[in-house]
Amino acid sequence: MQIPEEEYRRIEDLIASDQSPVGIDAKKTHVMILHQLAEIVKRLDRLEAASGDGIKR
Repeated sequence: MQIPEEEYRRIEDLIASDQSPVGIDAKKTHVMILHQLAEIVKRLDRLEAASGDGIKR
């Protein structure tokens, strides 16, 4: 997976935490991932509906 350096740094800044031994805020990171996955599902549902695929979740 190739991520442009600017995008990498933006994401890194969003999840960074000086309070964590691993350097990231795990809760914030997981919330961001789950939110993005939910957005992907919504987009996929719209595409499937528009294509007439009609797969129900």
